Amino acid sequence: FLFVPAVEVKIEVVIPEKERSKEEMSPNGKASPLIYKVNGTARHYHLEEHPIASNPYHNPKDVVEASVCHVKDLENGQMREVDLGCGKALLVKESGEFHAVGHKCPHYGAPLVKGVLSKGRVRCPWHGACFSISTGDIEDFPGLDSLPRFQVKIEKERVYIRASKQALQTQRRTKMMAKCISLSNYNLSSTNVLIIGAGAAGLVCAETLRQEGFSDRIVMCTMDRHLPYDRPKLSKSMDSHPEQIALRPKEFFRTYDIEVLTEMQVAAVDIKNKTAVFKDGFKMEYNKLLIATGNTPKALSCKGKEVDNVFNIRTPEDANRVVKLATSKNVVIVGASFLGMEVAAYLAERAHSVSLVELEEVPFRKFFGERVGRTVMKMFESNRVKFYMQTEVLELREQEGKLKEVVLKSGKVLRADVCVVGVGAVPATGFLKQSGVNIDSKGFIVVNKMMQTNIPGVFAAGDAVTFPLALRNNKKVNVPHWQMAHMHGRIAALNMLAHGTEISTVPYLWTAMFGKSIRYAGHGEGFDDVVIQGDLDELKFVAFYTKSDEVVAVASVNYDPIVSKVAEVLAAGRTIRKRDCCWFLFFFFRTGDMSWLTGKGS
Repeated sequence: FLFVPAVEVKIEVVIPEKERSKEEMSPNGKASPLIYKVNGTARHYHLEEHPIASNPYHNPKDVVEASVCHVKDLENGQMREVDLGCGKALLVKESGEFHAVGHKCPHYGAPLVKGVLSKGRVRCPWHGACFSISTGDIEDFPGLDSLPRFQVKIEKERVYIRASKQALQTQRRTKMMAKCISLSNYNLSSTNVLIIGAGAAGLVCAETLRQEGFSDRIVMCTMDRHLPYDRPKLSKSMDSHPEQIALRPKEFFRTYDIEVLTEMQVAAVDIKNKTAVFKDGFKMEYNKLLIATGNTPKALSCKGKEVDNVFNIRTPEDANRVVKLATSKNVVIVGASFLGMEVAAYLAERAHSVSLVELEEVPFRKFFGERVGRTVMKMFESNRVKFYMQTEVLELREQEGKLKEVVLKSGKVLRADVCVVGVGAVPATGFLKQSGVNIDSKGFIVVNKMMQTNIPGVFAAGDAVTFPLALRNNKKVNVPHWQMAHMHGRIAALNMLAHGTEISTVPYLWTAMFGKSIRYAGHGEGFDDVVIQGDLDELKFVAFYTKSDEVVAVASVNYDPIVSKVAEVLAAGRTIRKRDCCWFLFFFFRTGDMSWLTGKGS
């Protein structure tokens, strides 16, 4: 399905000063009819004069102004949620100045007043998204929208906030974006930017290009039948329909001239001729290319793997179908991965029985450590999930073509009406094997800090890449997290525009099971010890993952916003030593003073 406006589109956009000196990005030498020249370089933009208005609110009836506190009510570094009568705002005082922005994270609605304030930005306590307190702009992910920013004034030592009622109600703001100046100028088989993959990385790349004033053609293509959607919800909220989890409505893509080709698979990339070849034979030329194809779930290799009612959860239809078939039936889940465990948790109250088969002795042992893994396992067992550990599936047996039993190598036979496979995934990069793009031995695309591959003009992002992680001394890692895919897409877009921006974000992820959320920040691969503070049995704890003497990651349950605070400390380039873990909690929760961990070094 292709979104292409039927008429020529001409749009005026404001061009940031930094944008005017970037390289020309017109495909195949074709120029749009509306251009101007800076230093002799044609650019596909038109400047619009914006007179400075004394009152930025055009509709007085949509405006509310309220006194919210005395100037001495807030100390530097403090935040307060304030009520303006028709909605709330987040009031922040930092370096003697007051700022007011939306009080809810646009991602899932977390109260930002419970988040972490640090050096001009607030970090969400739930999933780690970051927003500038002076502009409201999103600076780290997940999520797509920024916060609304409100006017603050001081009169007679009172703090007043002036805000749009609509902004108070929506609590989100989409950044201003350019549109394509003239789609009618393009051949259907050529584009300036081609994005292969329509997940978080691909969508954020397209949006960032538009936000930066880029007004040439952008085409996204995906094997999926849907527009980009919130993929983590496939295992956390399995009965969600595609329109409920869409990241953007259909109108958004039309409004900003982001074309989406659905159910279109790229079979090969001709680097020399800058051409993508699709499975159906269609070819599309490009100037810049982003490869964001993600992963392909691994399938079982046992006898009977082709029987009906065996699923990899890849699409909303897969998730919906599993829920329908599993209700009051027997479910077997193969693999104690994040997907497998989340599916088990979701189905536990709906299915007659849920059995989980895993090769390891303890779930999440390599990721969260044995003690946390056993705690999670105990929580599942108390919710009627039965584990079969240190074994594998030998055979899937059928009756009249449909799954009936799962036979394990241990000899155990499990009744099964539905089987969900969550045994990992491999990068979806097979189509690149003959392309010349550098692929490592595991199939991951190798990129640098600017998400560039070894081929000029070709970028890659998301689950299918390895990249230098600043947090781990630029070690090349694969981080298949939703938040990281967003940031990859943004960095790739900025460097398509020659910004020279390097990635430096701290990985952040979460999982939700039986009403409990485990939050995690950092990169704990290869950790050699776990320092646990709190009570594992009560599911209220913090786990610091250390390598040698250094904290490399943290996880928590019911200890918000400690993971977001650790993420801020790590993002600032600080090192937390193993011996400092207990002091970290003391200073943060008892005093709120983290000045001892705000500079560089240890």
